[in-house]
Amino acid sequence: MTFSLLARCAETGAFGAAVTTSGIAVGARVAFCAADVGGVLTQHRTDPRLGPRGLELLRSGCTAEETVAALVGSTPHHRFRQLAVMDAIGATAHFDGGLVKAERGAAHGRDVVAIGNILSSSTVPDAMAAAFLASEGELLAERLLRALEAGEAAGGEHGAVRSAHLLVVEREVFALVDLRIDWAPAPLPALRALWEEYRPELRDYVSRALDPENAIPQVPR
Repeated sequence: MTFSLLARCAETGAFGAAVTTSGIAVGARVAFCAADVGGVLTQHRTDPRLGPRGLELLRSGCTAEETVAALVGSTPHHRFRQLAVMDAIGATAHFDGGLVKAERGAAHGRDVVAIGNILSSSTVPDAMAAAFLASEGELLAERLLRALEAGEAAGGEHGAVRSAHLLVVEREVFALVDLRIDWAPAPLPALRALWEEYRPELRDYVSRALDPENAIPQVPR
């Protein structure tokens, strides 16, 4: 009951992910990204432990394919898991366990991988990847959100989605973007509205952390 994607901006080196599902607070469980490292998606009977474990494998020098293989080999419940990984150079890999419910699907493109389960159609990930690729030149967060919206427009999952997450990491250990809708009747429009509010202040919070003396003074947040 989840569809998501991992992506990379080749120009800036940023990594990001976007995900939505019918469950509550999906941002706490599915998407994991680290600057200069890559990203991991872990969903369907989700095991959030696989995200940090995958990032450690990537840090150790494993490729996306090697990381997926190691994650699958390390969990006795891999038949329930759906995984996707992107490594530091943008290479991608995914895994569908034998007990992942249909419709399920995956799509790979340059600097993007999209996956989903319990979908209205197995082509939903294709729509997401296509939307991401078609929006080249936009900010990574914008491209990710457009892809998620395209997945919903293509049919999304069976039933209504209720939570959504937009995540981007760039050069720092903290996220450049980490926006979450934890429970809403229409989480993607809510996430879109939240992103439009956050977008003008995107760099301000980085400046406050790295150069507070010269940061633009604003009401503290």
